[in-house]
Amino acid sequence: MKFATRAIHAGQDPDPSTGAIMTPIYQTSTFVQESPGNHKGFAYARGKNPTRMALEKCIASLENAKHALCFSSGMGAIDAVIKLLNPGDEVITGNDLYGGSYRMFTKVFERMQIKFHFIDLNNAENIRKYINSNTKLIWVETPTNPTMQIVDIAACAKIAKESKLWLAVDNTFASPYLQNPLDLGADIVMHSVTKYIAGHSDVIMGALCVNDNQLFEQLAFIHNSCGATPGPMDSFLVLRGIKTLHLRMERHCKNGRAVANFLAQHSAIEKVYWPGFENHPNHKIAQSQMKDFGGMISIVLKNANLEKTFKVASSFNVFSLAESLGGVESLINHPATMTHASIPKLEREAAGVVDNLLRLSVGVEDIDDLLADLNQALI
Repeated sequence: MKFATRAIHAGQDPDPSTGAIMTPIYQTSTFVQESPGNHKGFAYARGKNPTRMALEKCIASLENAKHALCFSSGMGAIDAVIKLLNPGDEVITGNDLYGGSYRMFTKVFERMQIKFHFIDLNNAENIRKYINSNTKLIWVETPTNPTMQIVDIAACAKIAKESKLWLAVDNTFASPYLQNPLDLGADIVMHSVTKYIAGHSDVIMGALCVNDNQLFEQLAFIHNSCGATPGPMDSFLVLRGIKTLHLRMERHCKNGRAVANFLAQHSAIEKVYWPGFENHPNHKIAQSQMKDFGGMISIVLKNANLEKTFKVASSFNVFSLAESLGGVESLINHPATMTHASIPKLEREAAGVVDNLLRLSVGVEDIDDLLADLNQALI
């Protein structure tokens, strides 16, 4: 089946007892057993819940994966991946990274003697300089948050396989509609389901997708043992939202292209980060591994100090000043003080996250209203 059909039907059979076309919300913590250990695959809802399992099957299908696990947040999913490692292990990752990931890596797992190398991944060959006998994992975002760098997933996968490392890809900005890292050789795909997959700014959730059975068993053990599992109501909401993922992504991409081209010509803008521009570094790689270029854009305001940047960020009528992304509504964000505030100033500025940078999540509203709002706020 094609993507749009799988988004609506994968993992979602009619309820056998009633014929309900929508997956029921199994709002229960435990399941009755006929005798000790004799149950129908469900014993305690932290381990398995039918509503969550339907969602996991659907997400796995969209990522062309054998297995998926849903977590109570994207950070819960990342936490499970890093828990695959042992003290003394090392991770190679990018220097343009979501602030929450950076915070977890440096403030939680570095205390547990796991070492992280934050490097420029615009050229995947840079990875080789940091591989040693302790290296176990390459962690990649693409497009990156917030400067929209494009990392060559296939090239990273080749290096990972040569050195017997895991490659994990945060696919949140692209969604499974635009990019499927497992098809390019990745071992693990992570999503903040909160964003494009759920799509309506009403759920917090994460997901991991894998093909390797043994790796899945390891992650499933952590998933159940550490307990960062989502409830059935959130799973139901994502199942409802995911049915329009393909439609929403088409509009996000269409609006994103129009906004990016508008901003590139605006006198108040110094720089626009969007991988759809032909002069964007690794644009050709984006063309090869993505179906389209998405609705995430970052801009650097021309000759703007922090006060002026704050004023612009607070001057929108249709765009809302808020954290997060990927919902149907358009959002604007100031990474330096919001999503990336946990990264030290010198490090974030070296990666391009300067005080006059704003990140836009372009929604699915009427494009004329979005462009008019941008124009009035930037005057």
